[in-house]
Amino acid sequence: MSVSSTSGTMLRRTILNARLTMQPLSAAESASRTIRPAAFGSYRTIHRSARLPAITASEARRRPTLRPRHQPASQVLSARTIFIQTENTPNPDALKFIPNHHVLPEDFPTSFLEYLSPRSTLAPPHPSPLAANLLNIEGVSSVFYGPDFITVTKQSDVNWAHIKPEVFSLITQAVTSGETIVSVVEKTGENAQEGGEEDSLSFNEEDDEVVSMIKELLETRIRPAIQEDGGDIELRGFEDGIVMLKLRGACRTCDSSTVTLKNGIESMLMHYIEEVKGVEQVMDQEEEISMHEFAKFEEKLRQTKGPEATASQKTLDSAA
Repeated sequence: MSVSSTSGTMLRRTILNARLTMQPLSAAESASRTIRPAAFGSYRTIHRSARLPAITASEARRRPTLRPRHQPASQVLSARTIFIQTENTPNPDALKFIPNHHVLPEDFPTSFLEYLSPRSTLAPPHPSPLAANLLNIEGVSSVFYGPDFITVTKQSDVNWAHIKPEVFSLITQAVTSGETIVSVVEKTGENAQEGGEEDSLSFNEEDDEVVSMIKELLETRIRPAIQEDGGDIELRGFEDGIVMLKLRGACRTCDSSTVTLKNGIESMLMHYIEEVKGVEQVMDQEEEISMHEFAKFEEKLRQTKGPEATASQKTLDSAA
């Protein structure tokens, strides 16, 4: 039984092989069966090698990362900005410098401080190294400190083009370095500087009603305008309807100071306070001596050169 079954199986295989040999495949069918898989395989291989990686939405929105040598903006330290503005004043011999810095110390008793000589910059109670350096410049005659500005006054025969760069440099250096502009030391005698004591416009319980009204008007309406011009104002007294004032800073040597007193201050005070009859400018002793000497020199000039001859302060300085 086993031999006959085996023989039958072999017979069937022989017949099947014979049929396959008798019916060969056509060339097209053979090529399609043999080449097509290879072609598809080649196509797939080329397609996969040429295909680029897909970019997802999250990758498209991703910001580029900074290199290690780059520093984020949040970590950049901001440098201190020093900006000093220069303004002209009605006085051509005075310039106003406005640094981004307080000039007078906090809780200073007055709103100004004025240095008229090199000695005053070193003497107590308010010496100033910056004022000393500024007055050491040839041609600078005075230095005035306001709450937040500095006014430098020159001699009339000096050109600003020659001294302004050095003045600007000294102020910039003092502000940038952070040095103390005005020192406060123990008082040993009279003030060497002009100002620095009690503010003449401050409230005083002993003042009568008229004086209080004059102080309030000067403080609120007049002083801000004068400070804009690089100066300040002092109240020296009120007697017989006359208000005695003292102009400081750029207004002290300004040719239009008389016009300022009469047309500006006097008109306003007389308009609001009926007790005021007029305004006069008070001169210090040194200024009175200077004006007296100038008048004598001008009279002598008229005698020698004729009645129409006039003198200027520049001529007086050169003659001295």
